[in-house]
Amino acid sequence: MAAVGLLYVGAVLFVNGVMLLGRIPPKAAAPLNLFVGALQVLTPTYLIISADGETGRIMLAAGLYFFGFTYLWVGINAITGWPDQGLGWFSLVVAVSAVGFAVHSWVGLGDRAFTALWLMWAVLWLAFFALMTLDRPHLGPAVGVLAIGNAVVTTGIPGFARLADWWQDSTALALTIAVAGLVLLAVCRPLGRVLAARTPASPAATG
Repeated sequence: MAAVGLLYVGAVLFVNGVMLLGRIPPKAAAPLNLFVGALQVLTPTYLIISADGETGRIMLAAGLYFFGFTYLWVGINAITGWPDQGLGWFSLVVAVSAVGFAVHSWVGLGDRAFTALWLMWAVLWLAFFALMTLDRPHLGPAVGVLAIGNAVVTTGIPGFARLADWWQDSTALALTIAVAGLVLLAVCRPLGRVLAARTPASPAATG
């Protein structure tokens, strides 16, 4: 079930990245955020209930709630017009927690690939924090590119690979993910400027 969640998180990250590039208004992205947010709350709840006290599965499920709450919050803010500062501070909590989950993946689970994934999520949610709480609207297009890149590298491809039983943890896979993350960081600002120049002003809301 976690793999299913990853696949649809990829979809919502892509749509939110497109929103940050100014291609669609926040309200147009709200339904998908609400759908995926609900899925990312129901899925970990099921995993915890069925874990039968297995701490590894409970730990994995606990991390999924951060994503579910983020997308629900994005959807609610888009519909109501509520300010994003609270979501921004929550994004900082998610970023710091993601580093902790990365350490646990490496030390506790020996999962090198998911260590790299958690670190990429930490960077993305830190970018959400900077965009919404530190009042850096000019970062919107760059964060949009980061979100779209994460939709492909950290959620869409891993989710599909796990569903197809093609996912195998390895040092090579972890290094590939890490290199992709560094490349994404390097290109997000220039690419974001190019893409934003072809669209109306980018919204400040994210997810």
